[in-house]
This record gives sequence, C-alpha cells and structure tokens, in this order.
Amino acid sequence: MLENIFKLKERRTDVKTEVIAGFTTFITMAYIIFVNPSILSTTGLDKHAVFFATCIGAAVGTLIMALYANLPFALAPGMGLNAFFTYTVCLQMKYTPQQALAAVFISGIIFVIITAVGLRQAIVRSIPQSLKHAMTAGIGLFIAFIGFINSGIVVIDSGSKLPKFGDFTSAFKSLTNDPNINSAIISSRGAIVALIGLLIIGILIAKRVKGAIIIGIIIATVISFPLKIVDLSKFKFSLEAFKVSAFNFDFAGLFAAHGQGGGIGAVLLSLFAVILTFTLIDMFDSIGTFVGLADKAGMLDEKGDIPNMDRALMSDAIATIVGAIFGTSTVTTYIESAAGIEEGGRTGLTSLVTGILFILALVIAPFIGLVPSQATAPALIAVGVMMISSIKKIDFNDFEEALPAFLTIVIMPFTYSIANGISAGIIFYVLVKLLRGKAKEVHPITYILAILFILRFMIIAH
Repeated sequence: MLENIFKLKERRTDVKTEVIAGFTTFITMAYIIFVNPSILSTTGLDKHAVFFATCIGAAVGTLIMALYANLPFALAPGMGLNAFFTYTVCLQMKYTPQQALAAVFISGIIFVIITAVGLRQAIVRSIPQSLKHAMTAGIGLFIAFIGFINSGIVVIDSGSKLPKFGDFTSAFKSLTNDPNINSAIISSRGAIVALIGLLIIGILIAKRVKGAIIIGIIIATVISFPLKIVDLSKFKFSLEAFKVSAFNFDFAGLFAAHGQGGGIGAVLLSLFAVILTFTLIDMFDSIGTFVGLADKAGMLDEKGDIPNMDRALMSDAIATIVGAIFGTSTVTTYIESAAGIEEGGRTGLTSLVTGILFILALVIAPFIGLVPSQATAPALIAVGVMMISSIKKIDFNDFEEALPAFLTIVIMPFTYSIANGISAGIIFYVLVKLLRGKAKEVHPITYILAILFILRFMIIAH
C-alpha cells in the first residue's frame, strides 16, 4: 500500500528510511509548538488554544503535503509571519487578534486562487532577488530583537526609550518578601536563563545535533523551575488545557475604521498592506524553501522545476486556511525539512510521519504553561541568526541593489514593523531604478506595489 501511494522504489528509498526521516524533521522543528504560543499569546490569544492550533495546523498542512503532493516537506506556523501577526498587525497597527486571524484567512483564500490560476510564481518573480534576500534577513533581525526583549537580555529604558542591557546583578540577591524586589530578581534570573539557553542551543547547532533548539528550550525550562521564574505552585494537570478556539474571526471589525485619521482610504490601504504582506512573505518563503529543499533532495529536473510544484503550493495555501480557522498565524513550509531529507527522506511518507507526530504532540498541552518566555526567547535569537544569513546573497558592491535592501533590513527592527521594511525597500528600489534611467529593469507588478505603498504612507500619515 505504501509503495502504491508514495512510489518508494521510484525515488530509491524504503519505509525504514522514510520513518526515520520523518522523526528527524519533527524533532528539528518541534520548537515551534512552544515558541508560537509564546509569541501569539502576547496579542491576548489563549496560549493553550494557540498550542492546539499550532499542532493541528502543522499536522493538517504536513499531511496534505504528504498525501496530495507526495513530497518530504513539513509545514507549521511560520517564524516571521507570527512576529508580523503579533508585533506589527496587532500591537502596532492595533488590529485585534480576531481581525488579524480574519486577514490570515483571507490571505489563505488568495493563496488558493492565485495558485489555482498559476499567478503565485509570477508575483514572486516580480520582486527582485536582492529584496527577497533582504526580507528574509530583516525578519531574522526583527525576530532576534524580539527574542532579546522577551528574554530580558535587552530592555527598553523607561526614561530615554532606548534599548540597553538588562539587569544581571539582581539575580544573585536573596529573595525577600518585597514583591518589587522579587520581580526584579526574577527578571534578572530570567535573563541569565535565556543566556544559558542561547549558549546551549548555539553549541548544539554548531555540533549539528538534531533537535538542538527544542533541547535548548527544555533545558532552559527545567533550569527556570528552581529559580522560581515559573510558579510551580499554580500548576495543576487539567484536561481544560485542551482548548480549541475555531473560527475566531472578526471580519466586520477588520473592514471597519481604525481611527488612523485618513478615513476609508487609509483603512483600505492599511488592510491591503496587512494582507499583501502576509501573502508576499509566505509566497517568498514557501517557493524559496521548495526550491532549496528539492535541490537538496535531488528532485529538480533538467529545467530546474520541482515535481508536483502546483500541488505543493496548493498544500501550503490550504494549510494557511486551516491554521487560521483553528487560530494561528500563517502556516508555511519549513526549511527544517532539510534535516529529514538529509536522513534520506524522499517521499510524502516522511511528511506523513511528521504530521502524525504533531498530532501526538497534543498530549503535552497541559504542560505548555510551564514554558516561560525566557526559555523560548533563545529560539527566536537562534532562528534570527539562521535567517539573517541571507544577507550574504545581496551584492553590496552594487549600491542600486544595496540601498533598497539595506532599508528593508534595518527599517523592520527600527520601526518594529515588517510591513514598513518591505514597503520602504520596494519604494526605494523603484525610485533608484527610475532615477538611474533603468525603468525597464523593474517589473510592472513592482511598480504597482510601490505606488500602493506610497499611497498607504501618505494617506495614513495624513
């Protein structure tokens, strides 16, 4: 049966190899089941409900990839996309999490439509490669900055409003009954736990240990217990932790005015920027990941095409809709799938095993509240390191490419907004090319995007 479904012999693999590969992929990307609830719960969403949505979204997307596309690619809520959802859409642009989930659902519908008619790849090709790499690097820097803030390694000074190193000395003081002093000591100890977690993850990744990030999260969590960073007295095992929050949408609020000062035009352009950014980031991330993984697995044909590419893109699109329905940010294909491919995974059987393991992971739902943000923050920093490596692919000797790419990268963390970085990069890329007399080098779709982003800034600012 497995041979008929997955064509194992055709791809020169066997059941044992595929199963081991599936386990390897899961272990490598399992950190997301702890990190995603930690990030999205900042918006007010229930951490246990997000944990359930993370597992289900990852499981359904990966199983569809396995059975429909027959590829060894696993999916889960995307890092960067969850940060954009939380820190830009909800905390900065003031959309509620229910409205943001509605935007993710709409972007999922858009994914399905443009994939079905073959436009998805055309849109991706319209954006210059330098900006694609810059987006990845910028999101990595943004995620790392969030990790430093969440861990307490970096704090925002209340007086100057500027970032500075956190307090590391209070951790060595004795706890007293003064709640203010206790809070300072616990925060300081949390920062030290995060540093220890980051060091562990860094060493394990350097030694190429499978599951380095999840191991680091678990060790940092265990260390936090005796340091009273987590109050174990408040923990009790309860089946109430298995929370499901499906169809948690607010479409009416999404299209209502947000008091941004520009009337309906500002609202529509702001909404356009939100949905477009969700769409662009996922498209760039998924297609880039597909090509990279297929190349590693030796699946690219003589034209450089991926087998079942349309089905893979459709699996990714459907997974986003399912994830939004259950209450998580955009689900996308994970580059960590490369770990399973390195173990010999070549078919959807690898993804099938990974998807089943995400379902089995639901049994740890009651314990998700025991994982403090200081334990998951090092994972954000480590992922940021991996993502910012894309900066090497940008030609900084060509200032026409370097300036828009640089602005894309730095404006994301400086303005605490992924959307602002993408907007600035595209606008400056078009302007530089126009002023250099190289208008023909710019794709027509890129012109349209630049005009819309300029209008967005003008109207919202007005």
